[in-house]
Amino acid sequence: MDATKERRPAVDGWFTPAPDVRLLGTRCTACGTPYFPRNDLACRNPACEGPRDGSELTEHTLSATGRVWSFADARYRPPPPSVSPEPFRPYIVAAVELDAERMVVLGRVAPDVSLDDLAVGQTVELTEGVLYEDDTTAYTVWMWRPLP
Repeated sequence: MDATKERRPAVDGWFTPAPDVRLLGTRCTACGTPYFPRNDLACRNPACEGPRDGSELTEHTLSATGRVWSFADARYRPPPPSVSPEPFRPYIVAAVELDAERMVVLGRVAPDVSLDDLAVGQTVELTEGVLYEDDTTAYTVWMWRPLP
């Protein structure tokens, strides 16, 4: 990536920028159910006894670490509206169970990590990486990176 390019999240409001990358969601104050991406309507947990007008949902910063639940290599160009760089390069996707929330979040794996570097149950952390670039901007997303 060209260091002179502006870095901008590919999706606003879903994560904080580097160096302290964190996913941004919501949590029900009545029952504690976390949501990612954020849920602003009402708690969807059928066991929740809180109000159903969305007033019980507050912003919540999710765990920065988790364990690999599953992973796969993506050797195809994603269909629109997804954007991928030219030329297309295969990438790895990992489903990660977040440490505190115990929910599974899907995301790309950092481009310098290979399939051989990953294992189910392995601890990973959030990082930021470039999804695609145009002439002036590098569009970033959260990615997973194995912890040593």
